[in-house]
Amino acid sequence: MQFFDTHAHIGLIYDDPIEQLRVVQEAKQAQVTRIVSICNSLHDFTKVYDTLKTVPGVYHAVGVAPSEVNSPTKDWIRTIETSLKLPNVVALGETGLDYFRKFGDKRSQIELFITQLELAHKMNVPVIIHNRDAGNDVLGILSERCPEAGAVLHCYSEDADYAKKALDTGINVYFSFAGNLTYRNARNLHATALNIPLDRILIESESPFMVPAKYRGKRNKPSYTPSTAFFLAELLDMDIEDLSAQLWKNSCRFFRLPE
Repeated sequence: MQFFDTHAHIGLIYDDPIEQLRVVQEAKQAQVTRIVSICNSLHDFTKVYDTLKTVPGVYHAVGVAPSEVNSPTKDWIRTIETSLKLPNVVALGETGLDYFRKFGDKRSQIELFITQLELAHKMNVPVIIHNRDAGNDVLGILSERCPEAGAVLHCYSEDADYAKKALDTGINVYFSFAGNLTYRNARNLHATALNIPLDRILIESESPFMVPAKYRGKRNKPSYTPSTAFFLAELLDMDIEDLSAQLWKNSCRFFRLPE
């Protein structure tokens, strides 16, 4: 049995390269044998990529998050294009919209988001979507501009109706659940997991955030990802080995990696 953490901010868990390597080793000991490292900024991407680029089982995404809308760095489009050609870089992201924290203004966020969706289409890579209090705009834009390689709504926080609308658009969309799925009051997430196709579900740590209920009070790490999988298996009334195999297959398909 093995697990695939599809979204971990390794550079935010620890800044020190030795500690980052230790995080990956701890994950492997917990049967989390593949991790996609996510950057918020291009500077963050460069630092973490240089540390982990040769570590087996670690893959990378590169993009500009909504939090960086006011300072994406000079020549950021070219930087993303170049980085997407590097070994083990498997997706563009995270990108999207965040109206909760009001980074910049909505127009600037939308322009940044659309530009990166166009880049993902041009480079033929899947895209990792951040959505916070911006569901209508995210879905409206994705319905018209989702790259053929697909999109994942990471750390899913909407409800089952929203997921159905996303699927009904016909876009190649996946839904990734983080540790907040394990919270007792997360009924909207529980209902969503029960009402979407199993082959569209991924799991993630979203570390160092969204720690599963079992580890409340601790800094989240990829090694905690199985806790979310076990909760999901119980919710779906599935054997954990069967579910882990399906989640692994889904993740490899989305990131276009061999199983």
